[in-house]
Amino acid sequence: MPSTALAGIRVLDLSRVLAAPLATQMLADLGAEVIKVERPGAGDDSRTYGPPFAHGPGGERTDTAAFYLSCNRNKRSVTVDHATAEGQELIRALAARSDVLVENFRTGTLAKYGLDHVSLREADPRLVYLSVTGFGQTGPYASRPGYDGIFQAMSGMMSASGHPEEPMKVGVSMVDVLTGLYASTAVLAALRHRDATGEGQFIDLSLLDCGLASLSHFAMNYLVSGEVPRRRGNGGFGGIPSQVFLCKDEPLFLVAGNDRQFAALCAAADRIDLLHDARFITTSARIAHREEILPVLESILRTRTRDEWLAVLDEHEVPAGPFNELPEVFADPQIRHRGMLVEVEDPVSGRLPLLANPIRFTATPVEGYTAPPALGEHTAEVLADLAGVTDHQLAGLRARGVV
Repeated sequence: MPSTALAGIRVLDLSRVLAAPLATQMLADLGAEVIKVERPGAGDDSRTYGPPFAHGPGGERTDTAAFYLSCNRNKRSVTVDHATAEGQELIRALAARSDVLVENFRTGTLAKYGLDHVSLREADPRLVYLSVTGFGQTGPYASRPGYDGIFQAMSGMMSASGHPEEPMKVGVSMVDVLTGLYASTAVLAALRHRDATGEGQFIDLSLLDCGLASLSHFAMNYLVSGEVPRRRGNGGFGGIPSQVFLCKDEPLFLVAGNDRQFAALCAAADRIDLLHDARFITTSARIAHREEILPVLESILRTRTRDEWLAVLDEHEVPAGPFNELPEVFADPQIRHRGMLVEVEDPVSGRLPLLANPIRFTATPVEGYTAPPALGEHTAEVLADLAGVTDHQLAGLRARGVV
């Protein structure tokens, strides 16, 4: 069986909800051993973020929310109360046997328990310590709490989304998702540095920073021009056209981002005359005359059904795709071919569907998914293996509510 890319890397995951758990799930998918530390009794807040909740083999509702299931596969769960002295010692023991620690407590919280980077690096200077917070470790907002929608609003992401008269957040918790990707990349870079120098480091990652960084060309357009970009609904900010068009029956998304593709679109629509109009002859001209070309294209696209247009556009190699609701997404032959939906055995649900990791390796494939763990499912084995806790000691810890 092929080895995994991160075989031999152990991650102690003290995070909860979405952004940081997505980062540790990515590391787990890539082969790291991820130990999720949760509060006894309650666990990760996201376990209760339902409905919907997973269902058992007989259709009965379980107590595990789909939200939690989205970002905790391939992990083991241990319950430890970090607010107790015994719990803090257990976490220190686990951290001493780990390569990476990930947490997303509010700035300064873990320092009160001696579980911050400064405290833990004394025992292990090779430890990579990632802290994901809303506003970062420094600055006037550092102590504030926050959630994805707040960061979409503050970072400018909402200013790019919606219609001119109404800003709108992205439906998905996009700042959380993007922060998770930034976080996993940061950990991999820090591990590369650690392996080269023997030195671990602290990673300070802010959701607000990640939200702003993700604006990319939208922010750059403003920085270069000084002009505030106008929200365009389902329209893009690059070449024209790049947006949703309503056909005779259903909508599609069409992009002709360069002159060659626009010429192909004109040929597909039997409107070669548009190529002789000085307003539309180049990408820059079409952007400058956006308000004039779009109504022309809208009227053209309404003359045929969506599927008719998709067939002719594909024939002319014009990028286009249907608008899909989720049932159509998972029925799409390309999605099915790529294996983006997997099923795993789950002791609670029986068979549990999961989204697959989209990374395709040749030498270290992502495979062998395991279901997100039940709360404290692996407490006994992990504490025995990594902290030397005996069955007798475990019983005492449980009796005192430490684990």
